[in-house]
Amino acid sequence: MNLDELLKEYSELELQLADPAVHADQNKARTLGKRYSQLTPIVTTYRELDSARADLTAAKELAGEDEAFADEAAEIEARIPKLEERLKHLLIPRDPNDDKDIIMEIKAGEGGEESALFAGDLLRMYLRYAERIGWKTEIIDTQPSDLGGYKDVTVGIKAKGDEGVWSRLKYEGGVHRVQRVPVTESQGRIHTSAAGVLVYPEAEEVDVQIDPNDLRVDVYRSSGPGGQSVNTTDSAVRITHLPTGTVVSCQNEKSQLQNKESAMRILRARLLAIAQEQAEAAAQAERKSQVRTVDRSERIRTYNFPENRISDHRVGFKAYNLDQVLDGDLQAVTQALIDAEMAEKLAQHS
Repeated sequence: MNLDELLKEYSELELQLADPAVHADQNKARTLGKRYSQLTPIVTTYRELDSARADLTAAKELAGEDEAFADEAAEIEARIPKLEERLKHLLIPRDPNDDKDIIMEIKAGEGGEESALFAGDLLRMYLRYAERIGWKTEIIDTQPSDLGGYKDVTVGIKAKGDEGVWSRLKYEGGVHRVQRVPVTESQGRIHTSAAGVLVYPEAEEVDVQIDPNDLRVDVYRSSGPGGQSVNTTDSAVRITHLPTGTVVSCQNEKSQLQNKESAMRILRARLLAIAQEQAEAAAQAERKSQVRTVDRSERIRTYNFPENRISDHRVGFKAYNLDQVLDGDLQAVTQALIDAEMAEKLAQHS
């Protein structure tokens, strides 16, 4: 969509939002309001640029009669390229999922108990990061390990403001490698292990239509570390989506109904991700797919404890504040990935 079309859409949205009848339908009003908010920075910057260009023309004309206007013209002329650059950035097509909340799965991989402990460290890192920003987190399901880590843990993260969680954490999907001396190591040797992170935009019911006939629902007793039963009733739920073979299990809640609702949340998010990947593949769109297998050789990031170093291998980011990052200070890491994606998009649209 070009700038003229966006300006026209913005004017139409203004008229619609001024109509009291529109606000009788809260869902429609919310959708229109969100789109209006997305377009406002573009329109504001365009109007500022248009005004600056007009002011420059006027100042240059008046400079011939009054030298004071020459300084004003130079000031305006210096401001215009910055406005043009800002507008160029704003016009880059945005990820349609950027304003969505997410569901994140962290899975232990190679490395046994050490990998499970590292999965726990990653979970804490994301929870602390969310806390710093003011996001709301919810542990949806866990499979704890014997030493206090996680074989598998699923967490939902919701934003409170306009910026969606997906816009900042979509880059976290992949294999995270750790290098450190495990608590299980008696000789003090450094080991390398890995945990996998999967990130899905949270899907609303309107985003994904699921036919109940396509589901097989099994119930069983939930289990804790070592496989021991932690519940005397069949409250754990396993849902299989037959057309895709997608399987989701939840056992955190004591209620079978609550576990089923949690499993459906995860299932909707996974099916939305599958549908979007298929659509992008059909359009031959390039996608940096998340690694679905936890193999140490296919890593996106390394956490080196002896050197207190974190390295993101996709963008060459490196910092020596690993302790702070694991305590939730992820801002510099995520910003490096956002900046890299923006530079790539600018190159494609220049």
